[in-house]
Amino acid sequence: MKAAVLYEAKKPLVLEDVEIGEPKAGEVLVKVAAAGVCHSDLHFMEGSWPFPLPAILGHEGAGVVERVGEGVTLVQPGDHVILTWVAPCGQCRNCVRGKPYLCASNPATSMRDGTTRLKKGDQSIFHFIGVSSFAQYLVAHETAMVKVRADAPLEKVALIGCGVMTGVGAVVNTAKVEMGSSVAVFGCGGVGLNVIQGANLAGATTIIAVDKFDNKLEIARKLGATHVVNASNEDPVAKVREITGAGADYTFEVIGIPEVVAQAFDAAGPGGTAVMVGMPPIGAPVTVNSLGLFQGKTLQGAYYGSARVRIDMPALVDLYMAGKLKLDELITRSYPLEGINDAFEAMKKGQVARSIIKF
Repeated sequence: MKAAVLYEAKKPLVLEDVEIGEPKAGEVLVKVAAAGVCHSDLHFMEGSWPFPLPAILGHEGAGVVERVGEGVTLVQPGDHVILTWVAPCGQCRNCVRGKPYLCASNPATSMRDGTTRLKKGDQSIFHFIGVSSFAQYLVAHETAMVKVRADAPLEKVALIGCGVMTGVGAVVNTAKVEMGSSVAVFGCGGVGLNVIQGANLAGATTIIAVDKFDNKLEIARKLGATHVVNASNEDPVAKVREITGAGADYTFEVIGIPEVVAQAFDAAGPGGTAVMVGMPPIGAPVTVNSLGLFQGKTLQGAYYGSARVRIDMPALVDLYMAGKLKLDELITRSYPLEGINDAFEAMKKGQVARSIIKF
Protein backbone atom coordinates (compact mmCIF):
# COMPACT_ATOMS: atom_id res chain seq x y z
CA MET A 1 0.00 0.00 0.00
CA LYS A 2 1.01 3.65 -0.41
CA ALA A 3 1.77 5.59 2.75
CA ALA A 4 3.42 8.88 3.78
CA VAL A 5 6.35 8.07 6.09
CA LEU A 6 8.24 10.46 8.35
CA TYR A 7 11.87 9.35 8.57
CA GLU A 8 13.39 12.46 10.13
CA ALA A 9 12.06 15.51 11.95
CA LYS A 10 12.11 18.76 9.94
CA LYS A 11 12.12 16.79 6.69
CA PRO A 12 9.24 16.23 4.24
CA LEU A 13 7.14 13.09 4.40
CA VAL A 14 8.20 10.37 1.97
CA LEU A 15 5.64 8.54 -0.16
CA GLU A 16 6.48 4.83 0.10
CA ASP A 17 5.19 1.36 -0.68
CA VAL A 18 4.71 -0.10 2.80
CA GLU A 19 3.70 -3.62 3.85
CA ILE A 20 0.78 -3.90 6.25
CA GLY A 21 0.12 -7.02 8.28
CA GLU A 22 -3.15 -8.80 8.96
CA PRO A 23 -5.18 -7.73 12.01
CA LYS A 24 -4.56 -9.90 15.06
CA ALA A 25 -6.90 -10.54 17.99
CA GLY A 26 -8.89 -7.40 18.82
CA GLU A 27 -7.59 -5.55 15.75
CA VAL A 28 -9.23 -4.23 12.58
CA LEU A 29 -8.03 -3.52 9.04
CA VAL A 30 -9.57 -0.30 7.69
CA LYS A 31 -9.53 1.04 4.14
CA VAL A 32 -9.00 4.76 4.63
CA ALA A 33 -11.38 7.06 2.76
CA ALA A 34 -10.01 10.40 3.95
CA ALA A 35 -7.54 11.81 6.48
CA GLY A 36 -7.48 15.31 7.91
CA VAL A 37 -4.26 17.32 7.81
CA CYS A 38 -4.00 18.48 11.42
CA HIS A 39 -1.58 20.96 12.99
CA SER A 40 -0.78 18.37 15.65
CA ASP A 41 0.93 16.23 12.98
CA LEU A 42 3.06 19.25 12.13
CA HIS A 43 4.26 19.52 15.74
CA PHE A 44 5.69 16.00 15.44
CA MET A 45 7.08 16.64 11.96
CA GLU A 46 8.93 19.71 13.23
CA GLY A 47 10.25 17.91 16.30
CA SER A 48 8.63 20.10 18.95
CA TRP A 49 6.92 16.92 20.16
CA PRO A 50 9.44 14.05 19.84
CA PHE A 51 8.29 10.70 18.46
CA PRO A 52 10.20 7.53 17.46
CA LEU A 53 10.81 7.26 13.74
CA PRO A 54 10.16 6.12 11.08
CA ALA A 55 6.43 6.46 11.53
CA ILE A 56 3.31 6.84 9.42
CA LEU A 57 1.60 9.97 10.74
CA GLY A 58 -2.07 10.95 10.55
CA HIS A 59 -4.50 10.68 13.42
CA GLU A 60 -7.71 12.16 11.99
CA GLY A 61 -9.61 10.04 9.52
CA ALA A 62 -12.44 7.78 8.49
CA GLY A 63 -12.87 4.68 6.38
CA VAL A 64 -14.54 1.33 5.87
CA VAL A 65 -13.77 -1.85 7.80
CA GLU A 66 -12.10 -4.38 5.51
CA ARG A 67 -11.28 -7.28 7.85
CA VAL A 68 -11.41 -7.99 11.57
CA GLY A 69 -9.23 -10.09 13.84
CA GLU A 70 -10.29 -12.73 16.32
CA GLY A 71 -12.66 -11.61 19.05
CA VAL A 72 -13.62 -8.25 17.53
CA THR A 73 -17.18 -7.31 18.48
CA LEU A 74 -17.45 -3.53 18.10
CA VAL A 75 -17.33 -3.47 14.28
CA GLN A 76 -17.63 -5.81 11.33
CA PRO A 77 -16.57 -5.73 7.65
CA GLY A 78 -18.41 -3.05 5.72
CA ASP A 79 -18.96 -0.75 8.70
CA HIS A 80 -18.20 2.94 8.26
CA VAL A 81 -15.94 4.17 11.04
CA ILE A 82 -14.28 7.33 12.35
CA LEU A 83 -10.80 6.76 13.78
CA THR A 84 -9.98 7.97 17.28
CA TRP A 85 -6.44 8.45 18.60
CA VAL A 86 -7.60 7.73 22.13
CA ALA A 87 -8.65 4.08 22.31
CA PRO A 88 -10.11 3.73 25.82
CA CYS A 89 -9.58 0.36 27.49
CA GLY A 90 -12.59 0.77 29.76
CA GLN A 91 -10.72 -0.73 32.72
CA CYS A 92 -8.03 1.67 33.93
CA ARG A 93 -8.65 4.20 36.70
CA ASN A 94 -9.31 7.09 34.34
CA CYS A 95 -11.74 5.09 32.20
CA VAL A 96 -13.78 3.82 35.14
CA ARG A 97 -14.01 7.27 36.75
CA GLY A 98 -15.52 8.76 33.62
CA LYS A 99 -12.42 10.18 31.95
CA PRO A 100 -11.80 7.77 29.06
CA TYR A 101 -9.96 10.49 27.11
CA LEU A 102 -7.13 10.11 29.66
CA CYS A 103 -6.94 6.31 29.31
CA ALA A 104 -3.66 5.07 30.77
CA SER A 105 -3.51 2.11 28.38
CA ASN A 106 -3.70 4.08 25.14
CA PRO A 107 -0.92 2.82 22.81
CA ALA A 108 1.28 5.41 21.11
CA THR A 109 3.82 3.74 18.82
CA SER A 110 2.64 0.15 18.40
CA MET A 111 -0.27 -2.20 18.74
CA ARG A 112 -1.29 -3.32 22.22
CA ASP A 113 0.96 -6.38 22.05
CA GLY A 114 4.00 -4.13 21.58
CA THR A 115 4.55 -4.99 17.91
CA THR A 116 3.76 -3.13 14.69
CA ARG A 117 1.84 -4.18 11.59
CA LEU A 118 3.87 -1.86 9.36
CA LYS A 119 7.22 -2.38 7.68
CA LYS A 120 9.34 -1.40 4.70
CA GLY A 121 11.52 -4.36 3.77
CA ASP A 122 13.18 -5.46 7.01
CA GLN A 123 12.54 -2.15 8.78
CA SER A 124 9.61 -1.86 11.16
CA ILE A 125 7.60 1.36 10.99
CA PHE A 126 5.92 2.83 14.05
CA HIS A 127 2.21 3.42 14.29
CA PHE A 128 1.21 6.99 15.20
CA ILE A 129 -0.90 7.23 18.38
CA GLY A 130 -2.83 4.16 17.37
CA VAL A 131 -4.06 5.42 13.99
CA SER A 132 -1.56 6.23 11.14
CA SER A 133 -4.18 7.48 8.68
CA PHE A 134 -1.77 8.87 6.05
CA ALA A 135 -1.96 5.54 4.27
CA GLN A 136 -4.38 3.66 2.04
CA TYR A 137 -4.99 1.12 4.81
CA LEU A 138 -4.40 0.98 8.54
CA VAL A 139 -4.58 -1.60 11.30
CA ALA A 140 -5.86 -0.39 14.65
CA HIS A 141 -7.41 -1.80 17.78
CA GLU A 142 -11.20 -2.05 17.62
CA THR A 143 -11.50 0.57 20.38
CA ALA A 144 -9.63 3.07 18.15
CA MET A 145 -12.67 3.48 15.91
CA VAL A 146 -16.32 4.37 16.24
CA LYS A 147 -19.01 2.97 13.95
CA VAL A 148 -21.15 5.72 12.38
CA ARG A 149 -24.18 5.87 10.12
CA ALA A 150 -23.46 4.77 6.56
CA ASP A 151 -25.20 7.72 4.88
CA ALA A 152 -22.69 10.26 6.27
CA PRO A 153 -19.94 11.20 3.75
CA LEU A 154 -16.68 9.82 5.07
CA GLU A 155 -14.54 12.58 3.55
CA LYS A 156 -16.45 15.09 5.68
CA VAL A 157 -16.99 13.24 8.97
CA ALA A 158 -13.29 12.27 8.97
CA LEU A 159 -12.71 15.68 10.59
CA ILE A 160 -14.66 14.58 13.64
CA GLY A 161 -11.79 12.21 14.50
CA CYS A 162 -9.72 15.07 15.95
CA GLY A 163 -10.35 18.70 15.07
CA VAL A 164 -14.12 18.74 15.52
CA MET A 165 -14.11 16.51 18.60
CA THR A 166 -11.31 18.50 20.21
CA GLY A 167 -12.84 21.90 19.49
CA VAL A 168 -16.52 21.28 20.15
CA GLY A 169 -15.68 19.01 23.09
CA ALA A 170 -13.49 21.66 24.74
CA VAL A 171 -16.55 23.91 24.88
CA VAL A 172 -19.29 21.42 25.70
CA ASN A 173 -17.48 18.77 27.76
CA THR A 174 -14.47 20.52 29.29
CA ALA A 175 -15.51 24.13 29.92
CA LYS A 176 -19.27 23.44 29.94
CA VAL A 177 -20.07 26.84 28.46
CA GLU A 178 -23.50 28.09 29.50
CA MET A 179 -26.19 29.58 27.31
CA GLY A 180 -25.85 33.36 27.07
CA SER A 181 -22.09 33.38 27.80
CA SER A 182 -19.38 35.42 26.13
CA VAL A 183 -16.54 33.46 24.51
CA ALA A 184 -13.23 34.50 22.94
CA VAL A 185 -11.24 32.09 20.77
CA PHE A 186 -7.54 32.78 20.19
CA GLY A 187 -6.59 30.96 16.97
CA CYS A 188 -8.93 30.13 14.11
CA GLY A 189 -7.27 27.11 12.55
CA GLY A 190 -9.04 23.78 12.16
CA VAL A 191 -9.55 23.27 15.90
CA GLY A 192 -10.25 26.89 16.81
CA LEU A 193 -13.02 27.10 14.23
CA ASN A 194 -14.64 24.13 15.92
CA VAL A 195 -14.37 25.84 19.30
CA ILE A 196 -16.39 28.61 17.67
CA GLN A 197 -18.92 26.06 16.42
CA GLY A 198 -19.09 24.53 19.89
CA ALA A 199 -19.74 27.94 21.45
CA ASN A 200 -22.50 28.53 18.93
CA LEU A 201 -24.08 25.14 19.67
CA ALA A 202 -23.85 25.82 23.42
CA GLY A 203 -25.82 29.05 23.03
CA ALA A 204 -23.06 31.60 23.66
CA THR A 205 -24.34 35.01 22.56
CA THR A 206 -21.00 36.79 22.12
CA ILE A 207 -18.34 34.81 20.24
CA ILE A 208 -15.10 36.64 19.48
CA ALA A 209 -12.66 35.15 16.97
CA VAL A 210 -9.01 36.23 17.22
CA ASP A 211 -6.42 35.47 14.52
CA LYS A 212 -3.79 37.13 12.34
CA PHE A 213 -5.27 36.00 9.01
CA ASP A 214 -8.34 37.72 7.57
CA ASN A 215 -9.27 34.63 5.53
CA LYS A 216 -9.58 32.60 8.73
CA LEU A 217 -11.57 35.34 10.44
CA GLU A 218 -13.99 35.35 7.51
CA ILE A 219 -14.56 31.60 7.93
CA ALA A 220 -14.99 32.18 11.66
CA ARG A 221 -17.87 34.56 10.91
CA LYS A 222 -19.54 31.92 8.75
CA LEU A 223 -19.25 29.40 11.57
CA GLY A 224 -20.82 31.58 14.24
CA ALA A 225 -18.40 34.30 15.38
CA THR A 226 -20.22 37.52 16.24
CA HIS A 227 -17.02 39.60 16.37
CA VAL A 228 -13.56 39.23 14.81
CA VAL A 229 -10.22 40.66 15.93
CA ASN A 230 -7.11 40.71 13.74
CA ALA A 231 -4.25 40.40 16.25
CA SER A 232 -1.81 41.71 13.63
CA ASN A 233 -3.13 45.25 14.03
CA GLU A 234 -5.15 45.25 17.28
CA ASP A 235 -4.41 44.35 20.90
CA PRO A 236 -6.62 41.25 21.25
CA VAL A 237 -6.86 41.43 25.06
CA ALA A 238 -7.93 45.07 25.03
CA LYS A 239 -10.39 44.41 22.20
CA VAL A 240 -12.00 41.44 23.98
CA ARG A 241 -12.39 43.56 27.12
CA GLU A 242 -13.88 46.39 25.07
CA ILE A 243 -16.43 44.08 23.42
CA THR A 244 -17.42 42.25 26.60
CA GLY A 245 -17.09 45.06 29.14
CA ALA A 246 -14.78 43.35 31.65
CA GLY A 247 -13.49 40.27 29.84
CA ALA A 248 -15.05 37.14 28.40
CA ASP A 249 -16.74 34.48 30.50
CA TYR A 250 -14.71 31.85 28.66
CA THR A 251 -11.56 32.12 26.56
CA PHE A 252 -9.84 29.41 24.55
CA GLU A 253 -6.21 29.30 23.38
CA VAL A 254 -6.04 27.10 20.29
CA ILE A 255 -2.56 27.77 18.88
CA GLY A 256 -0.05 26.20 21.25
CA ILE A 257 1.96 29.34 22.08
CA PRO A 258 2.59 30.03 25.79
CA GLU A 259 2.35 33.81 25.33
CA VAL A 260 -1.08 33.40 23.75
CA VAL A 261 -2.20 31.25 26.70
CA ALA A 262 -1.31 34.26 28.89
CA GLN A 263 -3.31 36.54 26.57
CA ALA A 264 -6.33 34.26 26.79
CA PHE A 265 -6.07 34.27 30.58
CA ASP A 266 -5.85 38.08 30.64
CA ALA A 267 -8.84 38.35 28.30
CA ALA A 268 -11.06 36.36 30.66
CA GLY A 269 -13.09 38.47 33.03
CA PRO A 270 -13.12 38.12 36.84
CA GLY A 271 -14.39 34.64 37.68
CA GLY A 272 -13.91 33.61 34.06
CA THR A 273 -12.30 30.49 32.67
CA ALA A 274 -9.37 30.27 30.24
CA VAL A 275 -8.90 26.91 28.50
CA MET A 276 -5.65 25.84 26.82
CA VAL A 277 -6.53 23.63 23.85
CA GLY A 278 -3.34 24.12 21.80
CA MET A 279 -0.12 22.10 22.08
CA PRO A 280 2.86 24.20 23.25
CA PRO A 281 6.31 22.60 22.90
CA ILE A 282 6.89 20.01 25.60
CA GLY A 283 8.18 21.65 28.78
CA ALA A 284 7.38 25.20 27.67
CA PRO A 285 6.39 27.24 30.76
CA VAL A 286 3.19 29.28 30.85
CA THR A 287 3.27 32.44 32.97
CA VAL A 288 0.03 34.17 33.95
CA ASN A 289 -0.80 37.29 35.94
CA SER A 290 -1.40 36.22 39.55
CA LEU A 291 -3.96 39.01 39.94
CA GLY A 292 -6.25 37.03 37.68
CA LEU A 293 -6.13 34.08 40.06
CA PHE A 294 -6.95 36.45 42.92
CA GLN A 295 -9.97 37.54 40.86
CA GLY A 296 -11.23 33.97 40.79
CA LYS A 297 -10.16 33.12 37.26
CA THR A 298 -9.53 29.52 36.29
CA LEU A 299 -6.85 28.27 33.88
CA GLN A 300 -7.42 24.71 32.72
CA GLY A 301 -6.30 22.38 29.97
CA ALA A 302 -8.47 20.47 27.53
CA TYR A 303 -7.37 17.09 26.17
CA TYR A 304 -9.20 15.74 23.13
CA GLY A 305 -12.28 17.68 24.10
CA SER A 306 -12.82 15.45 27.15
CA ALA A 307 -14.26 13.03 24.60
CA ARG A 308 -16.53 10.09 25.28
CA VAL A 309 -16.01 8.92 21.74
CA ARG A 310 -18.80 6.32 21.49
CA ILE A 311 -21.34 8.90 22.62
CA ASP A 312 -19.92 12.13 21.22
CA MET A 313 -18.81 11.11 17.73
CA PRO A 314 -22.14 9.63 16.55
CA ALA A 315 -23.87 12.70 18.04
CA LEU A 316 -21.57 15.03 16.08
CA VAL A 317 -22.31 13.08 12.90
CA ASP A 318 -26.03 13.46 13.55
CA LEU A 319 -25.60 17.21 14.13
CA TYR A 320 -23.79 17.47 10.79
CA MET A 321 -26.42 15.48 8.94
CA ALA A 322 -29.10 17.71 10.51
CA GLY A 323 -27.32 20.84 9.26
CA LYS A 324 -26.43 22.07 12.75
CA LEU A 325 -22.68 21.35 12.58
CA LYS A 326 -20.77 22.70 9.57
CA LEU A 327 -18.09 20.44 8.13
CA ASP A 328 -18.15 21.29 4.41
CA GLU A 329 -17.22 24.89 5.21
CA LEU A 330 -14.16 23.74 7.19
CA ILE A 331 -12.54 22.02 4.21
CA THR A 332 -10.55 24.57 2.25
CA ARG A 333 -8.64 22.12 0.03
CA SER A 334 -8.56 18.43 -0.85
CA TYR A 335 -5.33 16.68 -1.88
CA PRO A 336 -4.34 13.23 -3.08
CA LEU A 337 -1.80 11.44 -0.88
CA GLU A 338 0.93 12.56 -3.30
CA GLY A 339 0.18 16.18 -2.34
CA ILE A 340 0.51 15.76 1.40
CA ASN A 341 3.64 17.90 1.78
CA ASP A 342 1.92 20.67 -0.20
CA ALA A 343 -0.97 20.42 2.26
CA PHE A 344 1.35 21.01 5.21
CA GLU A 345 3.01 23.95 3.46
CA ALA A 346 -0.39 25.54 2.88
CA MET A 347 -1.16 25.04 6.57
CA LYS A 348 2.08 26.69 7.67
CA LYS A 349 1.32 29.70 5.45
CA GLY A 350 -2.14 30.11 6.95
CA GLN A 351 -3.87 29.49 3.62
CA VAL A 352 -6.35 26.87 4.80
CA ALA A 353 -8.80 26.14 7.58
CA ARG A 354 -8.57 22.39 7.11
CA SER A 355 -7.25 20.25 4.27
CA ILE A 356 -8.03 16.62 3.72
CA ILE A 357 -6.18 13.81 2.01
CA LYS A 358 -8.80 12.02 -0.05
CA PHE A 359 -8.12 8.44 -1.12
